[in-house]
Amino acid sequence: MKKDTTTTHTWYALYTKSRAEKKVAEGLEKLGVINYLPLKKELKQWSDRKKWVEVPAISSYIFIKITADQYRSVFAVNGVVAYVSHKGNALAIPEHEIIAMQRTIENKINFNVVAGDIKKGEEITVTSGPLCGIKGIVQTVQGTKKLYLNISNIGYTLVVDLQEASVEKQ
Repeated sequence: MKKDTTTTHTWYALYTKSRAEKKVAEGLEKLGVINYLPLKKELKQWSDRKKWVEVPAISSYIFIKITADQYRSVFAVNGVVAYVSHKGNALAIPEHEIIAMQRTIENKINFNVVAGDIKKGEEITVTSGPLCGIKGIVQTVQGTKKLYLNISNIGYTLVVDLQEASVEKQ
């Protein structure tokens, strides 16, 4: 079966104006553009109170899944600055990286590597827990175990503590 490139959806990162991420997400929703704005809860302090608020996990970025036909339409949304690109070409982000980021942020659960023969720098796959199926690079194998989930092309890495999860080497 031949693939129709106009209906193939690809993930990209958009750079937004500062503190405009939520408005951009709303605007993209109105356009019918699939988007993902990773949010985290932070305790904010005001002079008279403290309050938990949701803030973007990565400031000034939002992720979109679009077809080639939708490429230019996102600029109709107020607050969109540019695609994250290299030499003028928007850089696609692999779907498995978006899924890893979504699972990491949405589950809010710590993990720990329990396998004894895993070495620093090895690529592993988590085989149990909320991050099951996610691949990453082992940063260290002593003390707290870290899984680094690289988000291609935007220069960010999610660092996840692995506790009570099984992993296997690639």
